Amino acid sequence: MSRDDWREQDGIRSDGSQYSDSIAYKTDLGLMLEATIEEGLMRPPLDSLKAKVNLIFTSPPFPLTKKKRYGNLRGAAYLKWMTKIIKRLARLITPDGSLVIEIGNAWEKGQPVMSTLPIETLLAVLKGADLYLCQQFICHNPARLPGPAQWVNIERIRIKDSFTHVWWMSPTNNPKADNRNVLIPYSKSMRRLLKKGKYNAGTRPSGHRIGDESFLKNHGGAIPANVLYYANTSWNVDYSKWCREIGVPPHPARMSPNLAEFFIKFLTDVGDLVLDPFAGSNTTGAVAESLGRKWIAIEPKSDYVLGSLGRFKQLSLGFKRDKTKNEK
Repeated sequence: MSRDDWREQDGIRSDGSQYSDSIAYKTDLGLMLEATIEEGLMRPPLDSLKAKVNLIFTSPPFPLTKKKRYGNLRGAAYLKWMTKIIKRLARLITPDGSLVIEIGNAWEKGQPVMSTLPIETLLAVLKGADLYLCQQFICHNPARLPGPAQWVNIERIRIKDSFTHVWWMSPTNNPKADNRNVLIPYSKSMRRLLKKGKYNAGTRPSGHRIGDESFLKNHGGAIPANVLYYANTSWNVDYSKWCREIGVPPHPARMSPNLAEFFIKFLTDVGDLVLDPFAGSNTTGAVAESLGRKWIAIEPKSDYVLGSLGRFKQLSLGFKRDKTKNEK
């Protein structure tokens, strides 16, 4: 596979310009489409997936005040665009499926104050797509660089912004979910309690009544909180190396694989279909593949599509072999 082999056939947009109508690459369980989300929704395979996607998990472009190279709208234009896209995507979700969106914080341009646009977008999406808000999560990245730079690093009047909001939505108020699939290791004190077999039962100051055996059953782990702590460092080492080798820029806003793994395990079963309509470096597809889920990813920029091959060892090795052969 060479870089010029991505497109199998051309399509025509309504304005007369051409777009790629091809599947960029396939794996045993998934496929990557090179297209904008608007184009992807109008043609196979997405146009035939109504009520068939178990989980839409994605991190769309954030409503940042500065324009980024991966593309992002701002202000009212962002809110209108996101609402329209999510309304169309919601039609693809199964009756018991979920939509999970990670959206970062935004700041007002030139001011040390936060924008309410992410929250306004959430409310507009819920209403426009007729979705329930199942739960809010916070994803904290302790390794995130300090920012916004002007207010945190230079003027020192704010602290660093190190978390993103993750919104779990669904067309039903009782979507498929099982927190037993995402249990975390028991704390040292809980392990000691289980071994000891007794604890201080009774009524707490809050009024909660703790039974004599409420905490004596070993469930294999503790139920996690809705504040998730994930750094995003070592996962990208091989990906970044691959991008350097083939001479393409890495995606500047890469998702944490732990975040994708958490929600894919929590909300889907093996063999279910996961869709990421804003794939970027295709973390979602790679994690879904490793967990035995089918997946579809969409990304409009050729460089990012090509870079995402680095997430799949066999595909990247095949690309290298073909590239070497062509150079000879």
